[in-house]
Amino acid sequence: MTGTAVRIGLVLPDVLGTYGDSGNAAVLRQRLRWRGIDAEVVDVHLGAPVPSGLDVYLLGGGEDEAQALAAAHLRAHPGLQRAAARGAVVFGVCAGLQVLGSSFVVSGGTRHAGLGLLDVSTSPGERRAVGEVVVEWDREPLTGFENHLGVTTLGPGSSPLGRVRAGIGNGDGTDGAVTGHVLATYLHGPVLARNPALADLLLSWVLGTPPGELPVPEVGELRRERLRAARAARWR
Repeated sequence: MTGTAVRIGLVLPDVLGTYGDSGNAAVLRQRLRWRGIDAEVVDVHLGAPVPSGLDVYLLGGGEDEAQALAAAHLRAHPGLQRAAARGAVVFGVCAGLQVLGSSFVVSGGTRHAGLGLLDVSTSPGERRAVGEVVVEWDREPLTGFENHLGVTTLGPGSSPLGRVRAGIGNGDGTDGAVTGHVLATYLHGPVLARNPALADLLLSWVLGTPPGELPVPEVGELRRERLRAARAARWR
């Protein structure tokens, strides 16, 4: 943490806000406040410099043109990269995953440079991945919804978040990528609302210690319903 309040950067919600991933910021803020920890969400909009002093940065999903615009803006205003270099937490979803990688190719065939915070590259696949996803993670199964055309290839500098048990994810049987405190996934939902353990992992990185039990009960019916649906599906 860089101060008394945790500062949550919602990066380009006006560009990477297509799939409701901005809700991840609200989830982190509320889970901190439930524990008596002050937190605020800082919106970083297109055309504005990206502050380098925030504690956690969140990137959401968007279509090809928006994704390319976001990558160009973040390369021109490298506050996020400077923050990641000092150990700040960075979390990306879908287009955010691709932007955090080394490069991505949009559906028209144009290759764009990413931010290079994850050792991944992405190209269009043959068919769009749309539907519910279940990912086997080392802490608990993760659930979410995917809607993307990308096939993401990991290099040796990143590890997958987990193994896909239902859905497509990266396209090779895995989903997401992790390098240090930079983590990304194809799961929408918002994914941190559907997977509280993943939210608390990010918060443990921010706080430097596990955040502890919540003083309120978790609401888990959606999560239980999605896991029941996954058990009924054919696992790979």
